[in-house]
Amino acid sequence: MTTTSDGSGPSGVRIRLDHVSKVYPGSHQPAVDDVSLDIPAGEVVVFVGPSGCGKTTTMRMINRLSEPTSGKILIGDQDALSIKPTELRRSIGYSIQQAGLFPHMTIRQNVGLVPGLLKWDRRKIADRVDELLDLVGLEPGQYADRYPRQLSGGQQQRVGVARALAADPPVLLMDEPFGAVDPITRSSLQDELLRLQAELGKTIVFVTHDFGEAVKLGDRIAVLGPRSAVLQYDTPQVILANPADDTVAGFVGSGASLRQLGLLRVEDVALREHPAVHVDDSVEVARHALAGTPFDWVVVLDSKDRPVSWVRERALAHASDLRSVAEHLDVVSTQSTLEDALEAILAESHASAVVAGPGSRYAGVVTLETLIEAVTKVRADAHSEDRSA
Repeated sequence: MTTTSDGSGPSGVRIRLDHVSKVYPGSHQPAVDDVSLDIPAGEVVVFVGPSGCGKTTTMRMINRLSEPTSGKILIGDQDALSIKPTELRRSIGYSIQQAGLFPHMTIRQNVGLVPGLLKWDRRKIADRVDELLDLVGLEPGQYADRYPRQLSGGQQQRVGVARALAADPPVLLMDEPFGAVDPITRSSLQDELLRLQAELGKTIVFVTHDFGEAVKLGDRIAVLGPRSAVLQYDTPQVILANPADDTVAGFVGSGASLRQLGLLRVEDVALREHPAVHVDDSVEVARHALAGTPFDWVVVLDSKDRPVSWVRERALAHASDLRSVAEHLDVVSTQSTLEDALEAILAESHASAVVAGPGSRYAGVVTLETLIEAVTKVRADAHSEDRSA
């Protein structure tokens, strides 16, 4: 179970779907047929399945954006059908693809919308907005008074998550929230969600059609078939190792072995120290950092110790400053999976992945050798378990 970083346990609540069905008017068969699921408090549960299988409808019935035709939905100890729909929706965070921000409102107004509807004190709303923007990595002084059109797609998604968390709901529903951004930004947003979840411990129901995303984010995965039939509901480890049937095996795909890397985080392996300098340091400082080491490149940090670029040793020979020879750097976080780290290593010509830890500060690098060692250990542990079974 995901718990908050201070050890206080989950702040989320249990959700139970008890024989829930949905039949749309005029339809001869249900869109969702007799679904029962128990979603533990404080966990990320991912609904994954093909387009049109009913996974979004199933999720939307939790906050009654889609009214169930039959069955019962319990949120904590409360029957969701006994709560007024507007009250229910204000008590549940909701994040969708392309953020769904109101274009005529500033970022501050978007994030503070639900607390305003709940009639929070104006000062309390302002403080909460600042807190959440900082939490999702957007400096309030820089972004709060901008409009959505002035932000990138990834930044808009961060605002969307902040808005969903604004009233501190115990439950967060996320409907393919990262599906409309590029792969690198998507991976970064996934890492950010995992970091937030480690701090906040919400109960999160996440819809995706990407099994790799499900493996990365989910404490549990519900693989859904037609009409949201639950084909398998278990941890990513169990589903990868033992698909329930051929349909689930098809979702897992031929890359199951590689996806084992998606079960381990960068924080689970030892990082290697690597020379680093700050962007305003002199070229001579960079040369000195590399002197006497086996390395031929240096990580460049900003004023807050966040990795922003890298510089080759040979480029320092005739450089006047670091900015003029700095190269683009893709950074992974300690929350990234080893699969993410492998992709970053293969993309970088220095054959390493630079890692950012808490506060996005530089933590070290992970190498291909480290990943090989980690995979070898996972395989050895798996064989050991098989022999002892």
